[in-house]
Amino acid sequence: MRKIYEFAIASFRNEIRCAADKALAAQLSKPMSKKILLVDDECSILEALSKVLGAEDYEVVLAEDGKDAVEKIAAAPIDLVLLDLGLPVKDGWATLEWLAEINPLLPVIIITGRSEQQALAEKAGADALMEKPLDVPLLLQTIRELLDEPLESRVRRASDPARGFRYAPCDSLVLREMLLKRLTTSYPCRGPENN
Repeated sequence: MRKIYEFAIASFRNEIRCAADKALAAQLSKPMSKKILLVDDECSILEALSKVLGAEDYEVVLAEDGKDAVEKIAAAPIDLVLLDLGLPVKDGWATLEWLAEINPLLPVIIITGRSEQQALAEKAGADALMEKPLDVPLLLQTIRELLDEPLESRVRRASDPARGFRYAPCDSLVLREMLLKRLTTSYPCRGPENN
C-alpha cells in the first residue's frame, strides 16, 4: 500500500513539474510587450488611448507634458512615442526636437487637434502625424507597422525624414457627424432677415 502511495505522489509531482514547465515555456515564447509612451495633457485622451493600447498588449507609460516625457524616456527604454503638440511646460515640438537629437531611430507619432502641421512634422523627423479625432484602427495599424519596421529601414528613413512619412488628416465629415450627435438641443438659425 505504501508503494502505491509513493508512486501516486511521485506521479503527481511529475505532473505538476510538467505543467509548470509548459506554463514557463508558453510565457517565454510569448513576445515581450512593447512599451509606448503616451504624451498628452488631456486626461480623457490619456485614459481612452491607454485602455485601447493596453487591450492590444502594449505596455503604456503616461506623461502629461514634454518635461515629464523627457524624464520617462531618460529613465527607461521606450519603443514608440505618441506625442501631442499642445503641451504645457515643454511643448510637443520642443520634445520632438529633443527626441530627434537623443534617439533619431525612436518612432514618434504626433497626435494633434491642430491642422496644417504635416509639413512641420515631416521636417522635424516625426514618423507620422494623425489629426484628432483619431482614427483608432489606423493608429493601431501605424503603431504595428512602425514597431515591426526593420532597423535598416528605420536608419534609412532617419536620414531622409520625408521617406515613409504617414499622414492621417481629420475626417471633417466624421467630426461633423460626431459634433452633431452631441448637440441634443436644436437652435433655430436666425439670419439677418429674421432679426
